[in-house]
Amino acid sequence: MAKVLVPLADGCEELEAVTLIDLLRRAGIEVVAAGLKPGVVKASRGVQLVPDMTLDAALQDRYDMVVLPGGMPGATNLKADVRIIELLKKMAAAGQYTAAICAAPMVLAEAGVLEGKQATSYPGFLDALPGVTVSTAAVVQDGKVLTSRGPGTAMDFALALIEALAGADKRRQVEAALVRP
Repeated sequence: MAKVLVPLADGCEELEAVTLIDLLRRAGIEVVAAGLKPGVVKASRGVQLVPDMTLDAALQDRYDMVVLPGGMPGATNLKADVRIIELLKKMAAAGQYTAAICAAPMVLAEAGVLEGKQATSYPGFLDALPGVTVSTAAVVQDGKVLTSRGPGTAMDFALALIEALAGADKRRQVEAALVRP
């Protein structure tokens, strides 16, 4: 079974964080939601999220993918955390999946993960970055890097992550149970 780390920073976009965690777990993927610091994470719209553990504790394990929810100032908080940047570099160097949605692709860029890649983000967050081909697609996969636009694309993004980790059949199974149009 695949194992995914979802770091949660104060100011994260709750719709993205919850959608990603929920759909990945529906697919039978082990998800660890880790707070950058101990305690409750206050999301961008005031929703309080309870992480499974702290990032320090979570970093004692290995993951097949790390997925960064966006939101502001959540993405800025992720970008400022040296542990996140080092983890992204390590995951990319090992050929493992890195993924981010909304404003969080800027964190992938900060870690050098987007160099020479095609990516998408919330409008404006990847503009003028050298070495990145910016797309307006809802979800972009370039090798082991997946990015998405924002809250409205969170479900599509989560389904793409499921397909990357567990295959197209699992994606279809999860999507069918959601009764999407």
